[in-house]
Amino acid sequence: MSQPRVDAIGSHAATFLFLQGIASPFFSVLGAALRERGHGVRRINFSAGDWLFWRLPADHYRGSRDGWDAYLESYIREHAVTDIVLFGDCRPYHQAAILVAKPMGVRIHVFEEGYVRPYWITCEMGGVNGNSTLPKRAEDIRALARKLPQPGRAMPLTGDMARRSLWDIGFNIANIGFPYLYPGFRSHRPNHIAAEYGGWIKKFLRRSRTRREAARVNEIYEAINADYFLLPLQLDSDYQIRVHSPFLGVEGFMDRVIASFAKHSKAPTRLLVKLHPLDSGILNWRKRARQSAKRHGCNDRLDFIDGGDLPKLIDGSRGVVLVNSTVGMLALERGRPTLAFGSAVYNMPGLTHQGGIDTFWNDPQPPDMELMGDFSRVVMHRTQINGGYFSRPAIERAVAGSVSRLEATLPPAALAFARDALEQAGRDGRLSPAY
Repeated sequence: MSQPRVDAIGSHAATFLFLQGIASPFFSVLGAALRERGHGVRRINFSAGDWLFWRLPADHYRGSRDGWDAYLESYIREHAVTDIVLFGDCRPYHQAAILVAKPMGVRIHVFEEGYVRPYWITCEMGGVNGNSTLPKRAEDIRALARKLPQPGRAMPLTGDMARRSLWDIGFNIANIGFPYLYPGFRSHRPNHIAAEYGGWIKKFLRRSRTRREAARVNEIYEAINADYFLLPLQLDSDYQIRVHSPFLGVEGFMDRVIASFAKHSKAPTRLLVKLHPLDSGILNWRKRARQSAKRHGCNDRLDFIDGGDLPKLIDGSRGVVLVNSTVGMLALERGRPTLAFGSAVYNMPGLTHQGGIDTFWNDPQPPDMELMGDFSRVVMHRTQINGGYFSRPAIERAVAGSVSRLEATLPPAALAFARDALEQAGRDGRLSPAY
């Protein structure tokens, strides 16, 4: 194993190496902002899609996964990398990068979708979700929360689903159209993108019908004051299921919950299964849920919807069952009993139901709301940044918060260097309009 390296302040305050990001210019804008503040900024592209969303100079890794570890170790030493920035810590190249870089003394900054939705993104040092360093004991959370002020309110930001879709299409067309530029690249997504887009087209054509069906279920539930539990599905491609749960995918999880519900819940309680809004429709989860319910003998007490008002559905339920989705944070904030099967930042005694799935249906344990308030305060201060990835205003706000978060982890000498560089850039008129 390589010996830890010692950070040295030379021509840069720090040197940030960007790896794979999301199909958005967010990383490129963040890199430009860090460079303006005197930091070294480098990037390794793995695919044509990576290249498309990066506007600064970059290096390119075209080799196989087998050669990545040695390449990265050499790269870190050659370029005096002090920090690595990446999106998601479970992608194969990122998992390997963390194992290589941490023993060398390199700080790891992981971005993800927000633990809290909407209007927030996650930026956490070391790892996220199942790899998070957030406290796992109530006493630690309470002690830490006492030292923190109340978090500020989020500035609402509008999303741009059309732009997000176009960026995603552009990213994947670049990868499909120019595979010879990066012969060693293999996507982390389990399905071919053509199959995913085909599923989306079919889903779009059925959208009016599925919305009507969801609205009808909502109306019926309200009319009869239905007694139900909510089962929100995650994406089958979600690394949080594949890496941080006992299941290989959504189907095993769904079948386990339905089997327990059939055996241990009492009529007329119902189970409402909700499809993830970004599910591409490749797999027919409605059909698979029905097959599981028939197999376990509770088909007459199961409903399935694609749509609906999630907060309203949570509020009306007796409890929520999930793997490790961020829906869990929302459910706990709203005081609903929540059972999480996987490793989640919020899955701990005092917040989630700890008695196992078979006891949940008849005695669901609600969260300690005082503890949840303390936990939310810690999560917001340690991991959340107001902003988003898919519109210009959202990106600008997220970048401003991210720069502050990243610089807060740097040693004093690096921060002093950055302040001097920023002041000089201001005197020279080299600051971008966003800053």
